[in-house]
Amino acid sequence: MALIEQIQKEITEAMKTKAVLRLSVLRGLKTALKNKEIEKMRALNENEEIQVLQTLVKQRKESIEQFTKGGRPELAEQEQAELKIIEAYLPAAVGSEEIERAVTETIAELQAGSPKDMGRVMKAVMAKFAGKVVDGKLVNEIVRGKLGG
Repeated sequence: MALIEQIQKEITEAMKTKAVLRLSVLRGLKTALKNKEIEKMRALNENEEIQVLQTLVKQRKESIEQFTKGGRPELAEQEQAELKIIEAYLPAAVGSEEIERAVTETIAELQAGSPKDMGRVMKAVMAKFAGKVVDGKLVNEIVRGKLGG
């Protein structure tokens, strides 16, 4: 079953159970996916659906950070609740051990040794995880740590 169809079924359930927050988030998900379909002028494949969801997750994380810095804990909690709902539709994220192993392998393959090589290493590592959910920020921190940047 396509992700949009699954979300539509869950929208109906959320309406029946009067789950206001869940309903709002699901409608937002469906809208984001539909907009991307319209932009591409075709149905999305699984990787494209995951990219849309990852974008929404990233937006929520940035909002949480901003609201926390701005002293608005109630808004940060709202975003955190939305984030949990969205993350439920993503496949399991790649663990930090696996990322660290891939970074080490990539640095050895590319014979990278200085912070100047960071862009090449990042690109190669992210390519290895194509189609998987991976935290780019974490990858960046690990690469920076290993290259001494």
